[in-house]
Amino acid sequence: MAYSYNIGTYEVTAGEYTAFLNAVAATDTFGLYNTDQAPGNAFDCRITRSGVSGGYSYSVDSAFVNRPVNYVSFWDSTRFANWMHNGQPTGPQSKSTTDNGAYTLTADGISGNTITRNAGWQWAVTSEDEWYKAAYYKGGNTNAGYWLYPASSNTPPGRDVNDPSGNNANLATIGSGGGPIQSPYYTTVGGEFQNSASPFGTFDQGGNVKEWNEAIMLGSFPARGIRGGGFSDSEFSPAADWRDFEFTRIESSNTGFRVVTIPGPSSVALLAIGGVMATRRRR
Repeated sequence: MAYSYNIGTYEVTAGEYTAFLNAVAATDTFGLYNTDQAPGNAFDCRITRSGVSGGYSYSVDSAFVNRPVNYVSFWDSTRFANWMHNGQPTGPQSKSTTDNGAYTLTADGISGNTITRNAGWQWAVTSEDEWYKAAYYKGGNTNAGYWLYPASSNTPPGRDVNDPSGNNANLATIGSGGGPIQSPYYTTVGGEFQNSASPFGTFDQGGNVKEWNEAIMLGSFPARGIRGGGFSDSEFSPAADWRDFEFTRIESSNTGFRVVTIPGPSSVALLAIGGVMATRRRR
């Protein structure tokens, strides 16, 4: 079934995730904050937690506000989406803030990896089809086909931020000894590869951090889909035929997420996230 949706122009940023933490994680019941996000850890996104449980507060280094959040699990990502769905409320982590909305999160559903998007959702973690279409679809009529790489190309991306021809990404090209962005950043500001947008105008689906999607992988094992390439991956990782997974509770330096929303009054909050329009069809 076809439907229109807005997808984030950029990956969810450390600044946006910090706002989420300040709203719902004064007591961090479900571990939405990972101490590896703090300054001084390898590949951190510079989110600092202060205070004691019950009065935690969070801040982010100004140089990382618009860089992607990392060290987030799939369930952290769904709780962020629920919070957006619920209108960005402030309060303890509960059904009214983080654990109901686009997804109904229960202990049994999490352990069994059976949770899917609810009918009537307004914000969600991208499905694999939503992510795939925004990254690769050529546009035009329904028979237009798909590119192999996200920046409207059938050849692997380079890694030159200033290349005006596009088809570049924040990746560690094989044999290069590392990505183009070195310590202390590793990730780029969203859209810094400004000449390398996808056909729908999204950025960094080919690099920066890999992104969670909703695809249930490995049957009953607790794994979900991962798409795109991260700053420590090769130039072949963003290919359309590259499909990967991660265990849902893993919080990796190389993984973040992107969100989607249904157009309408609730999508006014896209002013904070950034978004472009697409229509989902079978691929």
